[in-house]
Amino acid sequence: MVGIVLISHSGPLATEVVALASRICEVDVPLAPAGGTEDGDLGSSPELVAAMIQRVNQGDGVILIPDLGGSVLTARLFEAPKVVVADVPFVEGTIAAVISAGAGASLEAVLAAAEESRGFRKF
Repeated sequence: MVGIVLISHSGPLATEVVALASRICEVDVPLAPAGGTEDGDLGSSPELVAAMIQRVNQGDGVILIPDLGGSVLTARLFEAPKVVVADVPFVEGTIAAVISAGAGASLEAVLAAAEESRGFRKF
């Protein structure tokens, strides 16, 4: 199954989006928050991201969903054939990725589903 790591400047934000996606989607997907720094401050930690990639990686690939700015740069440090960065809205992209991963989709299909979230309209 494809794993998903949420990279945010805020630990609480990443944790809450993981909780939201888990409750809304009701699927068991390897999903982890990588928010903030080790000391709980705002920022992004490459060490924390690396640990969460390892935690969710089940061999089918990992999608990294950063929030903005520096977390995007941090995510890009980890790009590899089976680790991809999704340029998607943080919440909507996460929900789409979790649903797709939960259905057993491939890395490419999970990324495509997350990318479709850019076009989601509320009205």
